[in-house]
Amino acid sequence: MRISDEKGAVEKRTMTLIKKKVCHDSVYINAARIFQGIHNKKPKDRTLVQYGDDSVSPLLTLTDEYSRRLSYELAFSALKYLLEEILLDSHVYPCHSIPDELTSLLLVMLYDLQDREFEVREISDEEEPIAEVRQIEHFLYRFRIKLAAALARCRIKHDALSIEYFLPETIKKHEQRASALPLCAWINTFKTSLQDVFRDLKSKGFTEVESVSDFKGYTYCLDQHCHNVLLFPASLKDELLNLDLFADCKLLLQDKSRSLAVHSVQALLSTDDDVIVAHLGSHLTIAHMSALRNHSMSTVFVCGVKTSAKAAELRDLLNHMGCKNIQLLHEDFTEIEPKDSRLQKAKVILLTPQCSGLGFSNPIDFILTEHEDAGLLKDLYQGSVSEDKLNFLAERQLNELMHAMKFEVQSIVYCTSSVYQEENELVVKKALESGVKGKKLKPFRPIPPIFPKCPNPESCVDPFFKIEPSEVSSGCFLAIIARETESSKSMAAKGVLAHAAAKGLLPDSTLGKPKEEKKQGKVTQCGSDTACTGLEPKTAKVSHPEAASTRNAVAAVSKAVSKLKKKANQPPSPVQLKKPTIKPVSDTGVSKVQKHAPVGKVHGKQTQARKTHAERKKPVKMKIVEIVFPSVISPYVRPQGNQPPRMPARISLLQSRQGNRNLRDRVPPPSMSKVVKATVLRNSRPRL
Repeated sequence: MRISDEKGAVEKRTMTLIKKKVCHDSVYINAARIFQGIHNKKPKDRTLVQYGDDSVSPLLTLTDEYSRRLSYELAFSALKYLLEEILLDSHVYPCHSIPDELTSLLLVMLYDLQDREFEVREISDEEEPIAEVRQIEHFLYRFRIKLAAALARCRIKHDALSIEYFLPETIKKHEQRASALPLCAWINTFKTSLQDVFRDLKSKGFTEVESVSDFKGYTYCLDQHCHNVLLFPASLKDELLNLDLFADCKLLLQDKSRSLAVHSVQALLSTDDDVIVAHLGSHLTIAHMSALRNHSMSTVFVCGVKTSAKAAELRDLLNHMGCKNIQLLHEDFTEIEPKDSRLQKAKVILLTPQCSGLGFSNPIDFILTEHEDAGLLKDLYQGSVSEDKLNFLAERQLNELMHAMKFEVQSIVYCTSSVYQEENELVVKKALESGVKGKKLKPFRPIPPIFPKCPNPESCVDPFFKIEPSEVSSGCFLAIIARETESSKSMAAKGVLAHAAAKGLLPDSTLGKPKEEKKQGKVTQCGSDTACTGLEPKTAKVSHPEAASTRNAVAAVSKAVSKLKKKANQPPSPVQLKKPTIKPVSDTGVSKVQKHAPVGKVHGKQTQARKTHAERKKPVKMKIVEIVFPSVISPYVRPQGNQPPRMPARISLLQSRQGNRNLRDRVPPPSMSKVVKATVLRNSRPRL
């Protein structure tokens, strides 16, 4: 591996190298304290292993990420496997020399001992010893033969080849999915360009492919939603971290869900607009947002940097990545007033609140990068989140979203890694129903997320963007709410139609073509009468053995209405609009509809529809009334030959007008039964 001469380059590369698993005493102490807070608590009558009181000591400060990660891995491993059973079966527990407060440390170190195949641990001379760790280590090593025999008996009992087979099925599937998950990395444009990265990867022997399904060997592909995000096979992690691209922070590994969030924010911003990052979360999310705003004059405000030590640490990390357009705020987001003078140019707020996180494939990565609670490990082991914890998280998320709605911003991007509706859709819906909008500001409404590329048209139309956890991606939820504008209603109508067409509920012609809309003029402001009036016509339920004839009749009605619209647009028959949501038509137009529409005769007399030529030209109003249609019975058919007489059969109201005329002449109208909605002239007198 080539080592550059830049200052600090050697140190950077040693941080990214995959180290051999060597535990220091401080790592054991931290792992024991984490395990103390997440171990399974059993009822007192079933408790065989005592853990002391429930108090959890604060974690030791570990300088390197490797030690912090190893602490959580040891604690999670001690939780997953049947270590209590092995400890009890060996008959080395309980032991009077080991107090209950050290039981967590005993189980953590027991897992590490069997992972080393009961070999002695290598201890560095530079390592500062901790008395409790050395005491437990000597105790376990003295009884290592009994412990190994207990492990063997446990494997025989469960018919398992190794301790890995002790895992619960839910945990096993989750870890298999996480191990196959492609590595996601975004390109830091502060340090390099997309073309330079592609050129560098090619020189290292990497080949670009179309999608994740084409991965084979040294390959990579572009993400389907984010233009500066690359995906790599999971098997190449060790080699990727040793590349100069990663050591120099030109490529940065991060889960795709956060990249989706910052790209959604970027699509909503103009050149000089500022953005508010409401939660500190991962410094990689802040850096990615800053990189996307590299060629603008905007500022990225980050809330919740409480201490000066944290601020200095964060500045060092961001400066190392080349970020310069970031301003840190020590207040929590909910403590900042909506009228804060520092945030007057902010147009978008990015909300990534603390959540249950079960959609995240690698829980330890999620805890370390997003500063989340270690309780996620317990929730993952149990397979669900307790109701009390879920309600607590949802209430806090709702309060933060409602507080964001008070700011004078145009949009809010809300993103979680939860799989529960209580933290996702329901939080957004409750916030919108609350009516919070700020003083003299327009209300919010949900809009579909905007991505440069959208491989799934249906997901790009839905107001909520959601990815389920899989072997291709972690799970995430993304929602955008924006303030209403004057064109919101028309855009909402188009979104409904587009959503219906994407699901195959409407034909392509329903959406309307631009050229046809120009020809239709002012009369056809909406694609159909239903879209304009907002009313759905009720179809009368008429039984008929021929289903096909009913569909043909409905098609005939649609053709008749379309012919009327075309004739209504011709110059000789001008039309005036009384209301923008209702399309007035002349008497002639109504008579033409009655001529073509196979809906039967309204009543016996038609003289009321015959007007003078002057009255036909006068515009009339439309109103909705209910018309009662009589049941239509076919005439009695005489038997032919030896055939038995046929009983009268019901005929659909959507039959041709000629057939209805013949029926009218031969059969008197029976009792009235069917009711439908229709539009008639004000001066006509239907039988009600």
